[in-house]
Amino acid sequence: MTTTTKRTPGPKHPGGRRRPTEPRAGARPGPDHQWEALRQMLLIRRFEERCVELYSGAKIRGFVHLYIGEEAVAVGVGRALHEEDAVVSTYREHGHALVRGVPVDAVMAEMFGRATGCSRGRGGSMHLFDAGRRFYGGNAIVAGGLPLAAGLALADRMRGAERVTCCFFGDGAYAEGEFHETANLAALWQLPLLLVCENNLYAMGTSLAREHAQTNLAMRAASYGMPAWTVDGMDVLAVESAARRAADSVRAGGGPIFLEARTYRFRAHSMYDPDRYRNKEEVERWKARDPLAALEERLRAEGILDDRARKRLEEEVTAEIDASVRAAEAAPCEPVADLLRFVTSDSGSTR
Repeated sequence: MTTTTKRTPGPKHPGGRRRPTEPRAGARPGPDHQWEALRQMLLIRRFEERCVELYSGAKIRGFVHLYIGEEAVAVGVGRALHEEDAVVSTYREHGHALVRGVPVDAVMAEMFGRATGCSRGRGGSMHLFDAGRRFYGGNAIVAGGLPLAAGLALADRMRGAERVTCCFFGDGAYAEGEFHETANLAALWQLPLLLVCENNLYAMGTSLAREHAQTNLAMRAASYGMPAWTVDGMDVLAVESAARRAADSVRAGGGPIFLEARTYRFRAHSMYDPDRYRNKEEVERWKARDPLAALEERLRAEGILDDRARKRLEEEVTAEIDASVRAAEAAPCEPVADLLRFVTSDSGSTR
């Protein structure tokens, strides 16, 4: 999906599917397309960094899992999807929600637990949700979103809808039974499902090599009879190209596809995590491949970005996040009288 939180979606082709500004799979993206990718990644990065500040100041409570370092996956895949497609995510979903078009104000308010949040303040960091944008979580249980995604894809197939359900999950979820059950049914029933594994090499504090005898996850996924390939998850344009190729195939009735994005989180598993299971040298090696820096360097080399434009972009993103924090701080909490709303049924209620 190519919209951002401040834009009105552009026109579609007469067929109702692809916008004119979207490159086809394998096509070279234009300057505006690359610029927007940089803006989306920067928005995610600055949003997450602000969450660190707010959490440290006790403005945000509960569990918080940051997406810093993995922005290229959310942006690359998100821009290959269409508005009518569905997205199912994990507890590390802030970036997915923002790319999907959930307003920054609504995401930040949810972080604060306020009634104006996208989940009315009831979900917090791990349970962002926006049915209107077909963003179905935010699921706190490892691998918990996979069966839900299979159900959404099955419903679309039964209706004959030309839509894709994209399910994000980590390498830790790959070890869960839900992944294998979902992959088997998706291939057996030829569901319109795009499985995106964000392989950041660590399931909480357990490295991939200590958990999986075969670390080539795409090769193992292919054993279920679905196309599967890997992509450099630190290169947003490579991710988008691979995701667009996969989504177009799924949408055309080609059945499920598995995409392994090899990426890395620069921060610990969560704000509670002391991060003692990996050494600093490893983290620094991956930081040298920062997806934002890589795209910025490319844009500068092509004459698309200069210092003045970069400064203006930074100011715009900062102002947007500043405004969302002010709005969240001023927003109300849900009244106690609504504690059981949406929890128990009341046939006499009109709410």
